[in-house]
Amino acid sequence: MPRFFAQKRAFTGTAVTLEKPDSIHIGRSLRMRIGDEITVCCEGEEFICHIRTISDESVVCDIISSEMSRNEPDVKVTLFQALPKGDKLDTIVQKAVELGVTNICPVLTSRCVARASQKDFEKKRARLQRIALEAAKQSGRGIIPQVGGLLTVAQAAQQLAENDFPLICYECGGENLGSVGLKNNSSIGIFIGSEGGFEKSEVELCTSSGAVAIGLGPRILRCETAPLAALSIVMNLTGNM
Repeated sequence: MPRFFAQKRAFTGTAVTLEKPDSIHIGRSLRMRIGDEITVCCEGEEFICHIRTISDESVVCDIISSEMSRNEPDVKVTLFQALPKGDKLDTIVQKAVELGVTNICPVLTSRCVARASQKDFEKKRARLQRIALEAAKQSGRGIIPQVGGLLTVAQAAQQLAENDFPLICYECGGENLGSVGLKNNSSIGIFIGSEGGFEKSEVELCTSSGAVAIGLGPRILRCETAPLAALSIVMNLTGNM
């Protein structure tokens, strides 16, 4: 069933209104008609709807039933990802959303090959958010994970520490993820390095704020592989895979 996302302001009584570009996609690309069924998601709640009216400007739907999304994990995972070169971040965002991440925070670390200013990154952020939206639709998510603005290491360390389980994946080794004691209904932050990994001082900054250095096995994983491996392990350990 086609899946769309809407904000609370789109709901009035027992109806929800979808506007451009969703309205054009529904009418022109999907060629849907009055009476067809779609799913509309809002903040983790899924609404089964029947289309009442269709135009290029808007699609009005009657709400038939609703329930909280069964596809959302019961842990909130924030991925702090050091900025990789090329289009690797596109892939990381897409796959992380499929695996159940809640937020993605790009970080500019000392060893990042790719360098970007906050202003330059904002131009890319809109594209990354669109990738997150499409991945959320494809994978049946109940929310659209958010891609944040570019952080410094100090900002990332501070935000990482705000999680119940702040973790930094260190290529020089650390605790096994299985021994960290992850719990359901908790917040988990995972900090992943770029192609060159982390400076020791960056790891120490995070651990001094309460983060736990973890390892992902004896092999060195690429910066686009490590976040997906870590997320998969976390989701499996918490029963969300």
